[in-house]
Amino acid sequence: MSDCYLPRLGGIERQVHELAIRQRDAGHDVVVVTSAPGDGSRAADGIQVVRPARGASPTRMRYEWSVVGCKAVLRGGFDVVHVHASSFSPLAFVTASRASAARLPTVVTVHSLWAGATPLFQAADRLARWGEWRVAWSAVSSPAAEPLRRILGGRTPVTILPNGVDAAEWKVQDLPRSPDRVVVATVGRLAVRKRPGPLLRMLREARARLPADIRLEAILVGDGPLRRPLERYVETTGMADWVSLRGPATHTELRDMYAGVDFYIAPATLESFGIAALEARCAGLPVVAHRGSGVSEFIVDATDGLLSCGDAEMVDSIVRLAGSESLRGCMRTHARAVPPPVSWPGILDATEALYDRARAVAGASEDPRRKLALIG
Repeated sequence: MSDCYLPRLGGIERQVHELAIRQRDAGHDVVVVTSAPGDGSRAADGIQVVRPARGASPTRMRYEWSVVGCKAVLRGGFDVVHVHASSFSPLAFVTASRASAARLPTVVTVHSLWAGATPLFQAADRLARWGEWRVAWSAVSSPAAEPLRRILGGRTPVTILPNGVDAAEWKVQDLPRSPDRVVVATVGRLAVRKRPGPLLRMLREARARLPADIRLEAILVGDGPLRRPLERYVETTGMADWVSLRGPATHTELRDMYAGVDFYIAPATLESFGIAALEARCAGLPVVAHRGSGVSEFIVDATDGLLSCGDAEMVDSIVRLAGSESLRGCMRTHARAVPPPVSWPGILDATEALYDRARAVAGASEDPRRKLALIG
């Protein structure tokens, strides 16, 4: 189950869909239940989708349909329910509660950093008593798991279940590069949480500090509510000749772009995992990110990227990496020689183990062919 799903684009949406495809290919009967409206009963690649929401924009989630979606799960005859939760997921938590009460094997995976919202979740736990639910809890990274562990207070374990990536799919052949031109990129929703505005200010400062013989250029890929304000900022500050806001892109378009990019920047501090940064790393790009974010789970500082404490230090990292072709080359060589610590085969095995745990918690018997509901 997922409040977030296609055609809306984002990390949870893509991960739920990719997981569904791979589980289907492994022989499971997979159904996605979502609050996100859309056309038809099937998403791309033949995955069955239940969309109780009606009469809304395809990209706008309808939380008022959460109860309807929950009933669809409880009546669906599923063997396992996998709930994918963000920082605000009514469908996810309503379904997890009801499925737990019905002794339906249930896994909950938290995909977001709760940060300032943690006190609200603590209050919700006091009311709902999550630690007593018959649920197998998980999160996509240690930073995402830490607030949940504090709230649950040791009443039940929280497993790390990272997002999956196909490293081979992201390998690219580098385009010829000019030593005096450095291209950086970032991919993500143009929303406050992803911090594209602070990124533009950091890029401005970094470019001003670089030697005159190094031309820094930046590409921002993605769409969202901040796109128009960001475009105005770029225009009014004179950045339009070296900063490009390209809108959303397919995987193929991103791979083609990465062939000519020198390094990737992940500006978000509340990044629970950072799948786009991991994909860039698989393409051989050094990654600049905030220390303590989910990206630091797979980026080793000074080995395949630079981790920063705060925006001022991130500007230093951008300047350092942009000014050293040899450092970028060493990091690129390492990223391509050493596989990332997460991959789809490993994620599928870990997911199966979580399903077994959920069945044990719920007191259900083992079934080698499962009918799965993915909820988030």
